[in-house]
Amino acid sequence: MVSEYKMIAVFYNFANPLILVFMALEELVMPKMGESITEATVLKWLKNVGDSIDMDETLLEIATDKVDSEVPSTVSGTVTEILFNVDDVVPVGTVIAKISTGGEVAQAAPKVEAAPKAEPAPAAPQPVAAPPSAPPANTAAPAASNGEPNRFYSPLVMNIAAKEGVSMSDLEAIQGSGKEGRVTKKDIINYVKNRGTASAAPTAPQEASAPSVSATPAPSESNKSTIQASGNVEIIEMDRMRKLIAKHMVDSVQTSPHVTSMTEADVTNMVNWRNKVKGEFLEKNGEKLTFTPLFIEAIVNCIKRNPMINASVDGDNIIIKKDINIGMATALPNGNLIVPVIKNADTNNLYGISKQVNGLANAARNNKLKPEDTQGGTFTLTNVGTFGSLMGTPIISQPQVAILAVGTIKKRPVVIETPEGDVIAIRQMMYLSMSYDHRIIDGSLGAGFLSEVAKELENFDTNRKV
Repeated sequence: MVSEYKMIAVFYNFANPLILVFMALEELVMPKMGESITEATVLKWLKNVGDSIDMDETLLEIATDKVDSEVPSTVSGTVTEILFNVDDVVPVGTVIAKISTGGEVAQAAPKVEAAPKAEPAPAAPQPVAAPPSAPPANTAAPAASNGEPNRFYSPLVMNIAAKEGVSMSDLEAIQGSGKEGRVTKKDIINYVKNRGTASAAPTAPQEASAPSVSATPAPSESNKSTIQASGNVEIIEMDRMRKLIAKHMVDSVQTSPHVTSMTEADVTNMVNWRNKVKGEFLEKNGEKLTFTPLFIEAIVNCIKRNPMINASVDGDNIIIKKDINIGMATALPNGNLIVPVIKNADTNNLYGISKQVNGLANAARNNKLKPEDTQGGTFTLTNVGTFGSLMGTPIISQPQVAILAVGTIKKRPVVIETPEGDVIAIRQMMYLSMSYDHRIIDGSLGAGFLSEVAKELENFDTNRKV
């Protein structure tokens, strides 16, 4: 939150003292909601320009590919400017609204109210009606949000364009190197620097490059018309979250070379122990004991021995995370998936993990998750067995480097080695699969880690106390 202070001097007459009024304009910025989140979509403004707002009262609702959230005001005052429209995509840290916190009289004379006929008094409203900093903010925002429908220009790019005399048509012709083809600071600086070399024939480059920009949406439009197939079909447009999830999945596959290893585990001991103690656990701790905390506990124990699994990639650098925060893929009421995070899972006992798992699962089912609930994950667990699947090939949640899927637990006849010889027995069996980023995790580490998790579950202590 940044403050602007505007000073307005009002003279009543030479006999009265000078009255100074300081008006504070607070700038509300798009909050940061996670290390991998760089932007958010405006869903709904709950206040209009001119409305009063209290501190901590919600000003707008926003959405990311992880969670919908409310943005509260950090001050009390009056909304003076709203800089973005509904459905605009706004980068983190960008000013989205301005709130006036009112005026403070620094020195007031007792005769102010007794001198309403003083001639200079009408001049006071004139500076208030046209604050010097308001026009630039108003003109910059529409330019940033009302350009091409599918292209966003940051305020920094717009400012450079204005200073260097780059027209909107020239800006649209620049081939952006940023995310989704957006024009970055480097792109526009290079354009300005090289513009002189093309000044001899300014028309030709514009005509040559303009079709490439306008032609970008054309294939998608033609594809849409092709997808609107003949026959007995129903076409349903993706909802906002499904679009974001789809984009996140595509980005992940394009970022990380995925490899998936699979194994199976005999989890009979774990299943029998849970069935035996779940009633006692609920009575003692007030929490239900599901399989998820047991899976997380096993994963954490193996990550401690294999820290490279708990990492991310930044260019040519490998960042090993010291905190072990386990993401837990959870179904939402609308069928979409979200990944709340069990923070510091390595410092919690089984009760602590269970409490976090149950609390986050309930919050997800009731759309009560907060932005911080989905931040900071370092490894993800997804239980595809919940839906009856034996196994899956999950997609990595960026910027993590691995995700483990557990399938449904089914009774099967298996061969067991005993001192007396091999026997066939009915056992509780489960498949595990793990996708990992082959840039830094080779097959030996990936498959070895997965086998360790399976053995951790198979060697479960049936004499363990709750």
